[in-house]
Amino acid sequence: MSILVFILVFGIVVFSHELGHFLLARRGGIKVNEFTIGMGPVIWKKQGKVTVYSLRLFPIGGACMFEGEDGKVSEPVSDEISSSTAGGNFQDASVWVRISTVIAGPLFNILLAFILSLILVGFSGTDLPIVTDVMDGFPAQEAGMQAGDRILAIDGQSIHLYREVSLASFANKGEEITIKYERNDQEYETVIKPEYDEQSGRYYIGFMGAGELQRCNPLQTIQYSVYEVRYWLISTVKSLSMLVTGRVSTSEMAGPVGIAQVIDTAIDETTPYGFGTVMLTVINIAILLSVNLGVLNLMPLPALDGGRLVFMLIELVRGKPVPADKEGLVHLIGFVALMLLMIFVLYNDIVRIFT
Repeated sequence: MSILVFILVFGIVVFSHELGHFLLARRGGIKVNEFTIGMGPVIWKKQGKVTVYSLRLFPIGGACMFEGEDGKVSEPVSDEISSSTAGGNFQDASVWVRISTVIAGPLFNILLAFILSLILVGFSGTDLPIVTDVMDGFPAQEAGMQAGDRILAIDGQSIHLYREVSLASFANKGEEITIKYERNDQEYETVIKPEYDEQSGRYYIGFMGAGELQRCNPLQTIQYSVYEVRYWLISTVKSLSMLVTGRVSTSEMAGPVGIAQVIDTAIDETTPYGFGTVMLTVINIAILLSVNLGVLNLMPLPALDGGRLVFMLIELVRGKPVPADKEGLVHLIGFVALMLLMIFVLYNDIVRIFT
């Protein structure tokens, strides 16, 4: 069951990403030679009027292959299909069409996350940023904060979910933070310096609990679905920042095997609470994965969508494209590095299973 759920979740997330590339390419007049989900050997293939649609054995990726993207031009699909209908060469399209095509994949991941959030928030509600209790002797209590206070902003950034409060606490490195909160319809502001806890190795503000659950009407469902996606975007960016700065160990990175293990654990732990709880938990994981895939692909690294965008932005500045052979070499090096990273993450995942 866990394997099937993993394939379904990963497939939907990857499909949405590649669908974004596909739709914007076709709209921009670019021919799509192949639309594939998965990696490795082909297990199913169908020739459309223009595009080959395929499924591959390993459900851990996908691709949308454009005409002329690699410098090669394929043979016409059929004499009955005109070039204007099939689409043209990727490199011949305007730079803005190519930018929109490349960026559409990550944006469709964000759109998928929003759609899934509508389901999640609509059925389970949301966690309001209301303090359940404060810890004795910790900075929040010393600053006069009490149970029932509603957090409005932290360091000038508006707060809508209790998880945003937890994220701000987790990411804190001991710096003072300014908290704006509401009590009895009155707004207050205080400055708190989190306290370091040796046992857990992190700083704490001193709040307890997980916020106050609120069921949402249709308008609130839309509103808090936006906040849900916003939270995961901020969480992903902050997590990457902590990874780069060494505050999070590379051993804590997870690839497909690690994700499958997370799904398996989540299903085991939520099964006693019924099918609905299992589904909402899986949807929550899918939101996390979709946002992660979108953000990671926008990073300005070779072989990723963000890396391709960098070359297009250079083209806008120079007024002409970077030579295809030089760009191809950079992406090749990036792809090799990406494969090495995948091997490292796979090793971590397997070690984590046995330890």
